[in-house]
Amino acid sequence: MMGRQPARWCALLLVLTAAWTASPAAARFVVEKNSLRVTSPAELRGVYECAIGNFGMPQYGGTMHGVVVYPKANRKACKPFDDVGLSFKPRPGGLPVFLLVDRGDCYFTTKGWNAQNAGAAAVLVADDKVEPLITMDTPESSGTEHIENITIPSALISKRSGDDLRKALENGDMVNVLLDWRESLPHPDERVEYEFWTNSNDECGPKCDMQMNFVRSFRGIAQVLEKRGYTQFTPHYITWYCPEAFVLSKQCKSQCINHGRYCAPDPEQDFSTGYDGKDVVLQNLIQICVFRVANESRKPWMWWDYVHDFAVRCPMKEKKYSRECANGLDIEKINKCVGDPDADEENPVLKAEQDAQIGRGARGDVTILPTLVVNNRQYRGKLGKSAVLKAVCSGFEETTEPDVCLREDIETNECLENNGGCWSDKSGNVTACKDTFRGRVCECPIVNGVKFVGDGYGHCEASGVGRCQINNGGCWKESRNGKTVSACSTSMNARRTFSASARIALARIHGEAMSAAVVATTCKDSTSSVGWSFLWVIFFGLALAGVGAYAVYKYRLRSYMDSEIRAIMAQYMPLENHETPSQQRPVEHAEI
Repeated sequence: MMGRQPARWCALLLVLTAAWTASPAAARFVVEKNSLRVTSPAELRGVYECAIGNFGMPQYGGTMHGVVVYPKANRKACKPFDDVGLSFKPRPGGLPVFLLVDRGDCYFTTKGWNAQNAGAAAVLVADDKVEPLITMDTPESSGTEHIENITIPSALISKRSGDDLRKALENGDMVNVLLDWRESLPHPDERVEYEFWTNSNDECGPKCDMQMNFVRSFRGIAQVLEKRGYTQFTPHYITWYCPEAFVLSKQCKSQCINHGRYCAPDPEQDFSTGYDGKDVVLQNLIQICVFRVANESRKPWMWWDYVHDFAVRCPMKEKKYSRECANGLDIEKINKCVGDPDADEENPVLKAEQDAQIGRGARGDVTILPTLVVNNRQYRGKLGKSAVLKAVCSGFEETTEPDVCLREDIETNECLENNGGCWSDKSGNVTACKDTFRGRVCECPIVNGVKFVGDGYGHCEASGVGRCQINNGGCWKESRNGKTVSACSTSMNARRTFSASARIALARIHGEAMSAAVVATTCKDSTSSVGWSFLWVIFFGLALAGVGAYAVYKYRLRSYMDSEIRAIMAQYMPLENHETPSQQRPVEHAEI
């Protein structure tokens, strides 16, 4: 009898799935796409659609340039390229390699992993038949060992596009392409609304481990974004209903609550041991109610703490789960929200979750667990902290992104090569290149409180108070005997330049020529305050000496002139103090 139960349950799942897909409002799966722009050769130039793979790290909000390479061997990438002696790591200065591989013979994740290890920057899988594009998903059981480690983006292209690219490469053409994710997610305003479709079951293998690792790593960022009002987050949980013909069966009773209305598969896929599917449904319901109660108290971010702590305290795979262990926050409000799981009636909370699974607008039905929805568009790719944050950040209107979107681990690192084509000052280790999740931006920086101004591409110059701190403002500077003398001054705002003769004179004085151009500052011959005092003392001393010398000169000149005049006058006019002997004789009287 025990051997028949799995078979009966599999049959039940098939009926359940058929009932779900037969719903007229359901079964609308939307393939999320990005664009592939071929820039050369000329005959292939144009924009083509490709489907974003549900693994790896799509560069949401950004672009990636590369050159397409079709391997000479191992063209389906089902084994490591080292085995056939191929490597696709570009040489320094070379374009990234987008590896074109054929579909078939192995899992998509295996192709992506082998391409990444061979040095490819992205993998393009060419379909092997004419059909609408599909989403390359990760397998449920086999081939999951690489899910967490694949970091390059992947895309599925149509058979026709693959044939055209292969033909151009066979003709010896260089095929340059641009992968563009800028419009893959809407970005209408300064707030992002995103949903996380998850499950409380932790025994579903690598996917369950991946979603719990995501909750653990993304919790802090999510709470910061929510507390500051940048995002509106809502968790959701998928449930199914049991077909009416099986409602009274043992399988439905063990996997469903509310008389077969809300069901989940058995965690261990074994009805005889461990927990049942109804335990998973009930815990899903509790986690939804935790979020609702937290949201009513204006603290919706507390859901992240509860789910994180639940995974630590009450893991099902460690047989620690119980209703008491799962309680949290306001137990009375949560119990009221949960209601009676044994009642033969609809639960309004779970009914709303089932209705939300159905796609509306641009969003398709939620059929993959876990699923992230950003601005009503399903996210595709690795469920990792950096990848998801980049996707959330791409949902903001440009220039309205919060600071958390400029984290180093989600930057594009375009500034590492040739400084991103932006201005830089190697002597001062200053650059205008700034990496963001959308790509590099050339913007004059602020360094140690000093703002640089300019276009960011060919010119940036320091401005404002403190500009002499940066490369001495481009002025002359010299250190001698433990003292530093600088020609840079921030006392004046006007731009000042010196003539060639003035620079030569300064060069003679200081023994070193000043910079030919004085940039964004005032350069003048200056010393420290002590030096200036000493120069002023010398100046005044010289002035006083000059005045004294002038006075002595005037006095001596006057005395010399007086003596000369006396000598000249003495030759023509006898003076009283210089009488001759004849003038001293008595007057002689005449004889009568």
